[in-house]
Order: sequence, then structure tokens, then C-alpha cells
Amino acid sequence: MNSIRRNVALLAACQAMLLAVNSTLIAINGLAGLALAPAVSLATLPVTFWVVGGAITTAPASFYMRRVGRKRGLIRGAAAGILGVLICAGAVYLQNFWLLCAGTLVMGGSNAFGQYYRFAAADASSADFRPMAISLVLAGGLVGGILGPAASRITVDLFAPRFMGAYLALIAFILVAIALLRSARLPDIPVSADAPSGRPLSVIAAQPKFIVAVLCGAIGYGVMNFLMTSTPIAMGVCGHPYGDAAFVISSHVIGMFAPSFFTGALIRRFGTLAVMFTGAVLNLGAIAVALSGVAVSQFWASLVLLGIGWNFLYIGGTTLLTLTYRPEERAKAQGANEVAIFVMMAVSSFSSGLVVTSAGWDRINLFALPFIGVAMAALAWLGWHGRRRTGSLAA
Repeated sequence: MNSIRRNVALLAACQAMLLAVNSTLIAINGLAGLALAPAVSLATLPVTFWVVGGAITTAPASFYMRRVGRKRGLIRGAAAGILGVLICAGAVYLQNFWLLCAGTLVMGGSNAFGQYYRFAAADASSADFRPMAISLVLAGGLVGGILGPAASRITVDLFAPRFMGAYLALIAFILVAIALLRSARLPDIPVSADAPSGRPLSVIAAQPKFIVAVLCGAIGYGVMNFLMTSTPIAMGVCGHPYGDAAFVISSHVIGMFAPSFFTGALIRRFGTLAVMFTGAVLNLGAIAVALSGVAVSQFWASLVLLGIGWNFLYIGGTTLLTLTYRPEERAKAQGANEVAIFVMMAVSSFSSGLVVTSAGWDRINLFALPFIGVAMAALAWLGWHGRRRTGSLAA
């Protein structure tokens, strides 16, 4: 158990570095895109390329780590982020919008590897400790949510042109993550070509739990990304300075990861579906607050609620997913889940720029409502399905 807890602690620290990078990118990619884009409607295209980079890398990353081991795969994935940072910084220096998109594409691929930190912890943990391990690793994002935007406020104007310094500062976070991964003792057993691969993905994906886990995880991430990506732009349109936008994004990331200290305990106490349904309700609350006005305090409250709702849906969905596959099936099941999430993120990040610049902040929030309704209906259906089969509400 000490070895498991040590690995969880190191992976949580890696998660902190990952979120320091990601929260900075969330805060500056849209604004840098707005400054360089040939048309205002393309402002969030660098964010979309970041997500697309993750979408096209996440499944190959899963199978790559299955072949070479978690540790080597995670280290090499993190190292690729340094190249992405350098491309982004060069794009800002050269004032080249499409080069910026190329850089964020590479960084998205690096981010795809980092999304497996929680699965690395889950795979190395007992079934009883698994929800807690997932939660504790994601809790590391709390530190990253503070460090990233705080560093960006200091470095955003450190070099000219603006944003170049903020990009270059991300190299430090990536190097720390690599050092932490080198000291981790993760299972590193390559799988031979003739090893059993388990059931076909079509059979795994036909399970009700798999369907709801992937659907709610993708919707939770998509809605969160849709609203979060457009927030710095909406706040700028409303006349709020960058410092306020960075503060709101930092608070949002804290809302995303601070609950992780107790989400695992809530799942064990009340069940996975109850926690996920609460997350969907919190998303509705975030939209209600956002529609009430455009003061900094309202942006802040809305994004904090959105973050907590995402946490419940994401950790709940990940926990539910781990119940649907055998050890030899983890690469295909986890990869399919991550692809669904990244595809939803890609669509949401690109469409958010179009909607917020053409229709405004209120329309952004109203557009998210039907998706939350679908997630709530799916959770209710799975709860009914479980009661019919076992007579129990436990997931």
C-alpha cells in the first residue's frame, strides 16, 4: 500500500504540473488567437487545435503505453510538450496565427498523454482504493490551477510581443513533471504481440455502464470546455482586464480539482450515479448564475460551480468506466473514452469562439442546456436499468 500511495502522490504532482500548463493555455490561447487571427471568429481556433491534437493522439497514446509501459510513454509524451511550447512562442514572436495553431496542436498531443495519469493510478490500485486514487491524482490539479494563471500574470508581458513569455514559462512545469515521472515506480511491463486482447470494443461499448460513463464524461468535459474557453473572450468584451480573467480561470480550475479530496469518499458513500447526477445539477446552477449578469463576481461564481460539476461528472465517469473492462482490455476501453472526450472538446472549443463572438455570452450558456439534459437523462436511465436488474441503487 505504501508503494501505491507513493505512486499516487507522484502522479498527483505530475497532474499539478499538467494543469499549470493547461490552465495557462486556457487563459492565453484564446487571447493570443484573438490578437493574431485574420478574423475574430477564428479566435479560439488555437484552442481547437490544442484539443484536436489530443483527440488524434489519445488512442495511439493508450496503445503506445500498452506496448512500452506507462512510465516511458508518459515521460515521452510530456517531453513533446517542450517542442509545442517553443513553436507557440516562436509563433507569437513572428506574429503568425497558423504557426500558433501548429504549436497548440503539438501541445494537445502532449496533453493527451497526461490525461492517463488518473488511469495509471487506477490500474495500480485495489478496487476499493480506486475511486480515492483517481480523486487524489486529480486533486493535484488544484495546485496547478493556482500556479499556472499566477505565473502567467507575471510572465504575460515579460517579453515582447505579449504572451511569448507566458508560453516559454511552461517549459519549467514540463521539466518538473518529467523529473517526477522518472522517480515514479509505475508498472512498466510491455505487452507482447500475442498477448490476449479481450473482447472486441463493440462488445465492451455495448454495456450500459460504458455507454453512460463515456457519454457523461464527454458531455461534462464538452460543456465545461465550451463555457470555459469563451470566458476570457467574453470578459474582455465586457471590459474586464486580463488579470480578472486569469483570476476567474484560476478559480475555475480550483473548482475543478479541489473537490477531488473528497469526491472519492462521496462516491463510496452515495454511489457513482448520485455523485454524477449532482455534477449535472451543479452545471445547471453555473448556467443560471452566468445568465444573471456579467460582473466579475458572476463570471467567478459561474465558473467555480462549473468546475465542481465537471469534477463530479469526470471522476464519477472514470470510476464507472473502470468497471466495464478487463485488464487486457484497458487500452482499447480507455482509448475510446478519451477519444470521445477530446472530440467533444474539439467541437466545443471551436464552436465557442464562433458563438461568443457572434451571439454573446448568454447564448453560449443557453446552448449548453440541452447537453446537460441528455447527461441527466442517461444517468436516470442507468439508475433505472440497475434497479431493474439488481434492485439496488449502487453503481
